Amino acid sequence: MIGQAREWLAQAASVAVLTGAGISAESGIPTFRGGPGGYPGLWKNYKPEDLATPEAFARDPRLVWEWYNWRRELIAQAAPNPAHLALVRLEPANRGSRSSRKT
Repeated sequence: MIGQAREWLAQAASVAVLTGAGISAESGIPTFRGGPGGYPGLWKNYKPEDLATPEAFARDPRLVWEWYNWRRELIAQAAPNPAHLALVRLEPANRGSRSSRKT
């Protein structure tokens, strides 16, 4: 079964992968609901509509910008985890390669 999947991936012109936010949790990026690792979810102090809508931005642009800047800084410090690297290997240029990064 794994061999057949590997063959299909090798022959595919393109591949789509759907994941949840949890794929980045192992890299230390909190999910919106919280989860393993003991960190609270990102919505602990705010409801999604307080930060992630055009109305929220119109109401309090400074809060929205601060929150997204905090997220960008957090993500910029994170390193890819094995799940991210596996996805990179699905890119056509990397298929069949054991390397997980393009040079």
